[in-house]
Amino acid sequence: MDTIVLIKQVPDTESAIEVDAQAARIVEDNLNWVLNPYDEIAVEEALRIKESLGGTVTLLCAGPKRSQDALRSGLAMGADQAILITDPDLDGCDTRGLAQVLAACIKTLEYGLILCGQRAVDDDLQLTGASVAHELDIPYISDVTHQEIEDQTLRCRQSTDRAHMKIKSPLPALIAVQRGLNEPRYISLPGMMKAKKKPIDTKTLSDLGLEPSALPQPNIRIESLKVPSSKRAGEMIPGESPEEQAANLATRLREMDLL
Repeated sequence: MDTIVLIKQVPDTESAIEVDAQAARIVEDNLNWVLNPYDEIAVEEALRIKESLGGTVTLLCAGPKRSQDALRSGLAMGADQAILITDPDLDGCDTRGLAQVLAACIKTLEYGLILCGQRAVDDDLQLTGASVAHELDIPYISDVTHQEIEDQTLRCRQSTDRAHMKIKSPLPALIAVQRGLNEPRYISLPGMMKAKKKPIDTKTLSDLGLEPSALPQPNIRIESLKVPSSKRAGEMIPGESPEEQAANLATRLREMDLL
């Protein structure tokens, strides 16, 4: 079973995020960039499918050149090959445009299943998987917490806040994986050394036969960015009894014009 995993490089959630003077972009100079945690789960699941059914695991990313580091993390886990689509004309594309670019590359590859993370921890849009599946005209299943493949049929468990559903689909298909599907393996030192030697196939839009002018104009535009203000410290309401505390709370809320 040949699988493709869509990945994205994102800022480490432990990094201190700053916004530039124009409130248009985050300051990237001092950020630590990592493989999106949900995509890491997708890579792990693809590797388990390979171990069970054979085949190959191909990583695919569309982004800046620094995204090679995220691809190498996936290669160090055990993926067979990696492709990076990088082009200045990708800057400013929204999910719809990126999906067309990713789909154009996927159409040149052999695959039975495509995996991606349920979300990226930077923009949290949760649109990439569905958009790529639409471009490829293949089934799409989101929030997958269990999957199994038998006789070219995919069976998944989709877990949401309100329900758990069992879904069956023919292959090829695209699934967006959720936490709980697996626990990604640790990257070993030999794996890291092997990943450094594996080539990353770098492509541009012209390599894929795409003209920048043919990409759709973005429907999503960032108007401004703002770092959330710090939360105020909690305030303890005094009182010797629940009744007295309730009365003091009501008084305090009135003083704050909240009641």
